[in-house]
Amino acid sequence: MSANTELSQAEVSAIIEMALSDHVSFADIATQFGLSDAETKVLMRDNLKPSSYRTWRKRVREFSDRRAHYK
Repeated sequence: MSANTELSQAEVSAIIEMALSDHVSFADIATQFGLSDAETKVLMRDNLKPSSYRTWRKRVREFSDRRAHYK
């Protein structure tokens, strides 16, 4: 998220839903919303409960270790 980019609540919800999906990559989110993977992680950290964020990051890391082209 660049400093001058404001996302609506609907867009934030859509990004969270996409990021939580195992079938949507960070590249897809970047294409649709212009957020890098680091920016998506910050958005997730800011909008999820801490335990939910940690669980999501763990799942993403485990999948990416098994698949060459995951998130």
